[in-house]
This record gives sequence, structure tokens and C-alpha cells, in this order.
Amino acid sequence: MSTSARMLRLLSLLQTHRFWAGGDLADRLEVSERTVRRDVERLRELGYDVDAVRGVAGGYQLRAGGAMAPLLLEDDEAVAIAVGLRAAAGGGVPGFEDTAVQALTKVIGLMPPRLRRRMDALKTQTDALPWSGGPTLDAEVLTTLAQACRDDEPVSFGYTAADGAATTRRVEPHRMVNIGRRWYLVAYDRDRHDWRSFRIDRIAGTPTTTGQRFAPREVPGGDAVAFVSNGLRSRPQRHQVRVRMAAPAADVEAYMGRWGNVEATGDSCVMTLNTDSLDWAVMILANFDCDFTVEEPTELVEVLSRVGRRFADATA
Repeated sequence: MSTSARMLRLLSLLQTHRFWAGGDLADRLEVSERTVRRDVERLRELGYDVDAVRGVAGGYQLRAGGAMAPLLLEDDEAVAIAVGLRAAAGGGVPGFEDTAVQALTKVIGLMPPRLRRRMDALKTQTDALPWSGGPTLDAEVLTTLAQACRDDEPVSFGYTAADGAATTRRVEPHRMVNIGRRWYLVAYDRDRHDWRSFRIDRIAGTPTTTGQRFAPREVPGGDAVAFVSNGLRSRPQRHQVRVRMAAPAADVEAYMGRWGNVEATGDSCVMTLNTDSLDWAVMILANFDCDFTVEEPTELVEVLSRVGRRFADATA
């Protein structure tokens, strides 16, 4: 392996931001630890801030922050970044559109011709309906929380609860979860001594980091998505919807898993849903090609009747 190829491989390993023992890097690169040290010095001369720990347990880690040095990306990684930026530029992540367009322009401009052709094919052969109606998110808030989750770093932030009360939270961030048009932070609340999920669009300002570290805890149930989903299902809402569906429970569960509960009853099932808006329940039911009976609430029957008459008049 040539020196330049070896340095690119070393940089690719360091960009995972994990701590690498010197011996492990030497084994991966099939060189001596002395050669690894020389290559690390060359990376520093190019602007990469690499921390080194000496001794038997010594090793290297690429430090975050400072001036952004050039990234080393595999072809598929570069395309994945461009696809994500294109989705964000189209409104896939509210509040990111302008920034995503600028970043996308830079990424595509640096791509070699073969990758640009792949992106052009993706653009010309894909149609999309722009997202709308979701809360606007702050890019700095999202990235700060993501880094804190990754680095096990406590954060504090102002938060507006569902009832409008303004509070200050000190948490140990665990994971961010995207459900539908909303983003949630799953974290251990140090003041309440319990796990919580926070709507990120309700966080006021940029979270404050501490520069410290905490020992990670295990989220209840071991799964952040399930934790948020279960919390949403159990949260009090204006309407408790119960509908008997003439469809297999597995088919309804595949669509409803994140929003409601599904109970099998032979060849049919019962779907329950807590919601503040009956219009949302109408949209969900419209996605199923099967007969159903609304058991509660009676207000949903009235909404469905009104919507049904409107559609019938439109097609008369």
C-alpha cells in the first residue's frame, strides 16, 4: 500500500471519532506503530486535529471542532449525503431548506463525474411531494443534541411543556427519534430522576453543553423508538378512538404501530387511538381498503358522515 493510500485509510478510520489504540491501527494498516505515528504527524500538518495518548494504553482520536478539514467519503457515503441533503432541501426537514441547498451545491460540486451522473439520474427519475405542516426545527439545536447523544454529554435547555409552562431541564441525552413530522429527544431528566421524551421544536434556544461526560443508562425497554411511541399512545388526548376493522391485525399493525394499538379478534381486529383531532383519525382510516365500524366516539361517526357526503357530492 502506497503512503498516500495508507494515509487515506488511516483518515477513514479516525473519522469514526472512536479512540484507536496504536497497535490496532498498525494491524489494520499492516505497518509498524512508528509508521502510524509518522502518518498521524502528516495528518496534523494537513490540518486534522488528532489527539495522541502515550504509553502502553496509548492511541489516537480525531478531535471534533476547530476548522473543518476535508472529509474522506466512500462513493456510497457521498451519494447518501447528497440524497439526504436533497430531501432536506425539498422540505423533508422543516427549517433546513436554505442551508441544505447550500451544502448540496458544495457536495455535488466536489463529486467526481461518475457520482454526479448517479445523482442526476436520481433527480430526473424521482418525483416528490413537498412536505408541509410540520413544526420548524433549528439546525443548531438538532446538531448540538445529536453530538451530545453521541458523546454522552449532559445538556440543559429551556423547554415549553404541552400546557404552556416554561421550565429548565438538565438531562442526559440518549437518542433522537423522528416520528412522522415531529422530532423527539429521549433523555434521562436529572432533576426528575426519570426518563422523558422532549419535543425538539419546544426547546427554547440552543441547548447548553457542559463538556463533561456521564455513564450511559439503559432506556426503559431498551428501545428509544418504542419509548416515544408508548408515551404518545398513553398521553391523554381529547378523543379516544375505537374502530373495529375487517382486516388482519398484522396488516393494520404494520401501518398503525407507531400511533395506536391493535388487538386481534379472529380475522378482524380492533384499533384504538388517542388523538386531539378527529380529522387525523379520518386520514388514518382512509388508508385502509376494508370495512370498519366506529365504536367510539360518536363524534367520529358524524365527521365521517360529513366527509362522505362531501366526497359523494364531488363525484355525482
